[in-house]
Amino acid sequence: MTQPLRKALVWLRRDLRISDNRAIQCALDQADQVHIGFVFDTDILDLLPADNRRVEFIHRAVTAVDEQLRARGGGLHAMYGKGAQQIVKLAKRLKVDVVVAAEDYEPAAIARDNQVLDDLVQMGCALELVQDHVIFAKTQLLTGGGKPYTVFTPYKNKWLANFELDRIRPLATKGWARLAQEKVPKLPSLKKIGFEPTNLVALKIEPSENGAKKLLRNFSSRIDRYEEQRNFPAVKGPSYLSVHLRFGTISIRQAVAQACQSMDGQADSKGAATWLSELVWRDFYFQILSNFPHVVSGSFKPAYDRIRWEKSDALFQAWCDGKTGYPLVDAAMAQINQTGYMHNRLRMVVASFLCKDLGVSWQRGEAYFAKQLIDFDLSANNGGWQWASSSGCDAQPYFRIFNPITQSQRFDPKGAFIRRYLPELSKLSDKSIHAPWQAPPLELQAADVRLGENYPHPLVDHAIARQETLSRYAVVKA
Repeated sequence: MTQPLRKALVWLRRDLRISDNRAIQCALDQADQVHIGFVFDTDILDLLPADNRRVEFIHRAVTAVDEQLRARGGGLHAMYGKGAQQIVKLAKRLKVDVVVAAEDYEPAAIARDNQVLDDLVQMGCALELVQDHVIFAKTQLLTGGGKPYTVFTPYKNKWLANFELDRIRPLATKGWARLAQEKVPKLPSLKKIGFEPTNLVALKIEPSENGAKKLLRNFSSRIDRYEEQRNFPAVKGPSYLSVHLRFGTISIRQAVAQACQSMDGQADSKGAATWLSELVWRDFYFQILSNFPHVVSGSFKPAYDRIRWEKSDALFQAWCDGKTGYPLVDAAMAQINQTGYMHNRLRMVVASFLCKDLGVSWQRGEAYFAKQLIDFDLSANNGGWQWASSSGCDAQPYFRIFNPITQSQRFDPKGAFIRRYLPELSKLSDKSIHAPWQAPPLELQAADVRLGENYPHPLVDHAIARQETLSRYAVVKA
């Protein structure tokens, strides 16, 4: 737009920060007066339990944004209700000329934004969507044949060859003088929107832009060791920034810039290069969701929809409850149930176990993760589960089946992670803790481990389950 607008409304969604926020900067650049709003969307909230960690994270992050805006003479317009209706209602009340928001790529969000666009146009207001969540979106990177990528490595090579400094340079937000100076009502309390505090404080999670920056600074001091430490759940290897990237308390550009800075500082930093690769995976799954939305309801490779999965609710519930009899799997499930987080290596292990040891559909596991994970993101969650089940793009071959015992021995060799989440096994030796049913009876007795009582027998025999899985997947080759 060539002429300055009189009023703009920034609609925050999954970009809960004021620095390096493309929607805020876009509005400040083109409007004389800028309002900022957020909707506690009942279309989403009504589906969640009252003790949901994600909602508490969002509420506290939104509160932090409101405090930052009030320090600048403004405030955050926080509404409660159906997102599409509430934002249009606010735009009408404030008499704005344009609503600016960061582009979203989930099918439900796209449908919501299309509805908002139609409603705004009827009242003479515009909707402007800006790219903020990814470095490359939709069809910005295509194969030589002009099609979206479905294999990660060539996508990554194209990504690395095409990204420029301007794409990753975090913005220093300018133009705050245009922020509307107004008295905005206080945010509704967590209780007011129907939710209650969880254990975020006990978990030492700080849901704010400041909290994300602290984590990034901490990770930057150990990023060079990321390559060798990231697979060991008992070691402080990951960045722990996934939830902040999910809700935008840090921008993807700030994360990529840190990776590039670390690589420049140490040319052979495999750790920084590996972390950058993980950030590229994030973009990859976003563009898969954008270009192949059928993955939300079915397999990326339709042939895998022909697999006949086990319907056993008992098997699935035992997996959810961490009662499979395989310690690493059970400890990982205890982690997600107690904290809303699961180590990335363990996400692959438990997903493989559900699909290829228990024979239960990946979609049931995907739904359970969507319920439990504080960092749940549709694109990454769907992509990860389809990778594990071999039904997705560039997924592991169906005959690659993680052995939960060898995974445990390799990545938690002393059982430190298992002992943290399964204290009933804590007295077992480093050797026996990975497969208690193989331990000598006297050791079990000394460790007070009573199989079938205070720790379950294995649900399945891995070797037998592997053969059954190969047979189950044979339909894919037919």
